[in-house]
Amino acid sequence: MIVFTSICTNYAHKARTLAESVKKNIPDAKFLVCLTEREEPETMNSPYFDEVILSKDMWEGNFNRYIYKHAIVEASTSVKGHFFKYIISHYPEEDKFVYLDPDCFVYSDFVELRNLLDTRPIILCPHLLQPGNIDMELSSTAHGVYNLGFLAVNRSEEAVRFINWWADRLYLFCYDDIQRGIFTDQKWIDLAPCFFDVEVFKHRGYDFATWSLLDCGMTKENGQYFVKGDPLRFIHFSGYGATIEKCMRDWLPEGEHPFKELYKEYSKVHEKNNEDNVSKTPWSYSKYYSGEAVEDKLRIEYRNNNDAMYSIEDPFALSNSEIKRILKNKKQNLFELGIQSLKQNGVRETWRRIIKQL
Repeated sequence: MIVFTSICTNYAHKARTLAESVKKNIPDAKFLVCLTEREEPETMNSPYFDEVILSKDMWEGNFNRYIYKHAIVEASTSVKGHFFKYIISHYPEEDKFVYLDPDCFVYSDFVELRNLLDTRPIILCPHLLQPGNIDMELSSTAHGVYNLGFLAVNRSEEAVRFINWWADRLYLFCYDDIQRGIFTDQKWIDLAPCFFDVEVFKHRGYDFATWSLLDCGMTKENGQYFVKGDPLRFIHFSGYGATIEKCMRDWLPEGEHPFKELYKEYSKVHEKNNEDNVSKTPWSYSKYYSGEAVEDKLRIEYRNNNDAMYSIEDPFALSNSEIKRILKNKKQNLFELGIQSLKQNGVRETWRRIIKQL
């Protein structure tokens, strides 16, 4: 089994924490890190990482042109589909592949998941397994029914079909843009059970998370943790810090609780792994080679202008002013094309041509 996560260096402490828990509880698993940085820094050295692979090194095509259009959170999620393709191709001896977000922590071996992957090609976990938390129900309609902090596939034609489809969608649209119905890599997966042979995994011990807290039924018995009778396999500490702490106050009873105990223990390991302040590491793709910071609004303009995007071989070799000039020129060219077409072809044909350019 391969377990991997996808990060930029500022999440190395979370990846260290996750990897340690994987190696302790799933000792036969290989743990890989997909790192979206220009180079691998020394801070990525960890005895629990079997391999760190730079996104640019596993990419097919012009990676700089691709990654420039993404903010940091979009970037680390946008490469996940292609990384699945990479590991399926480059680890032919493996037949089970699991993605976990870096803020997950494993508590016991994935017994049920291993058995499922013997026969089921694609396995997803829903955010919610019971009604009642209307805040999280509304959140799921916006952010996605299934949580992509976890995804598992086996080596099968169906899994490869799914991964290829998902990777293609992420190549085009992996943005934090809820108004357009997109939430990074996650919202796309609402469609997966419609298109592919997907197992919706409803074991409460997998992907237990912040959104699971209300009426969660977590217990501790003889040193082992259970969620309404299901043995705890891993917790997704999404919203670590203020968000989780607020949810614990709002959704858990006062006094001692097994989740509060686990959160306290996780916090100690998490903070220990950040003693070198790796969380403060600037993202290398946030700047041009010159050191000038990339303006976030330019990323959005760039990705919405295909003519400009595909005319630039390496945007990081330029500057904000040069990118602005190219975008302005391409917009002007499109305007001039519209005027010329209007004179020659009339309104209907002009709109058809402009829409095609967009």
